[in-house]
Amino acid sequence: ISFDHRLWPYDIRGSIAHARMLARQGIIKREEAKKIIDALKGIAKDIEEGRFQWKRELEDVHMNIEAELINRIGPVGGKLHTARSRNDQVALDLRLYLKDEISSILKLIRKLQRVFLRLATKYKTVPMPGYTHLQRAQPVTIAQHMLAYVEMLERDRERFQDCLKRTDSLPLGACALSGTTLPIDRRYVAKLLGFSRISLNSMDAVSDRDFAIEFIFCCSVLMMHLSRLSEELILWATEEFGFVELPDAFCTGSSIMPQKKNPDVAELLRGKSGRLYGDLISLLTLMKALPLTYNRDMQEDKPPVFNAADTLKASLGVLIEMLPRVRFKTPRIAEAATGGYSLATDIAEYLVRKGVPFRKAHEITGQVVSYAIQLNKGLHELDIKDFKRFSDAFEEDVLGLFELKKALSRRASLGSTSFEEVKGQIELWKERLKG
Repeated sequence: ISFDHRLWPYDIRGSIAHARMLARQGIIKREEAKKIIDALKGIAKDIEEGRFQWKRELEDVHMNIEAELINRIGPVGGKLHTARSRNDQVALDLRLYLKDEISSILKLIRKLQRVFLRLATKYKTVPMPGYTHLQRAQPVTIAQHMLAYVEMLERDRERFQDCLKRTDSLPLGACALSGTTLPIDRRYVAKLLGFSRISLNSMDAVSDRDFAIEFIFCCSVLMMHLSRLSEELILWATEEFGFVELPDAFCTGSSIMPQKKNPDVAELLRGKSGRLYGDLISLLTLMKALPLTYNRDMQEDKPPVFNAADTLKASLGVLIEMLPRVRFKTPRIAEAATGGYSLATDIAEYLVRKGVPFRKAHEITGQVVSYAIQLNKGLHELDIKDFKRFSDAFEEDVLGLFELKKALSRRASLGSTSFEEVKGQIELWKERLKG
């Protein structure tokens, strides 16, 4: 009861639907069902208003509510558990809970996607360095970088939608493990509770926790994405990068160094991914080698599920608040995009267009870069004679490769970082994220 009490709204919803079905099927009288339902609604009101006393000796949420029901209306309350076991009851409660949690998470993902889209729209033509191996690689735009997270979040959204499909199956009616001899109507209960289908195997219905494992997996992947973003924000906020300034409300000072502004919230978000991975391993290990059907081990399934849901929702909420207040230092970012030899690949592709095989073009470009480094020059500082030292394929037009915005505009492939492609991606996502 110390942790499963939070399932009470779902336990009562399930019990009310079950009572209605029992009456409809003539298993209990309609007036008895009404008495049970009215009492359950009264218990729900008391819980909501903080008047309900949870009793540890009654073990769990189900027995606490049932005991209070019998206390309020007498033996009639004992009829509620007809054709039901705690085995299928807890499976129902957890599925109802996760359906609500997934719905909430899907809405939060959409909100965060809109935050990234607004940033992409705001900075759609601002160049920034793109990285591989944390080394400057090729120039991109801030917009393209932000839209990468929109794409990640869309995959997360699709994963949760798939998880919802497998969660959306009614286990109630499986009873302890083999069903019941009483003429219950499971499809009617499914309709009352908003399930799209019923479980078809009673043994699997009470022993299945795949849907909970899958939920935590989806949370873990999304949290991994948020940790990548957090790491980037932490790096970008350092003096070494100097790309962003994080809002004061999401940072703290040092207890000994007055000049420090520590990115505490981003660091905490980065660290939270570890907790969710722990939740996933916890539940996988819990279910490992469990024989069919229900085992008491499965009582421990709820803490990792609750923690994963709570942590993820809080993390999404924090980023939705923090990201719009991050200040991008665009002059510094654009300056960094022009540094180094990030347009070297453009030289290789220039040679390819002149008929040079790519491998040879790659080799020649490497020689040009080495030469520029020896002279302590940037590629844009070389003249045509310098280029011709390495290949007669170079002509005067090679000198026009190094204007950054033109270089970005030259990207021609679908999904690239060219201004036209980024503009198209922004328009696409504006349409998708409407409403």
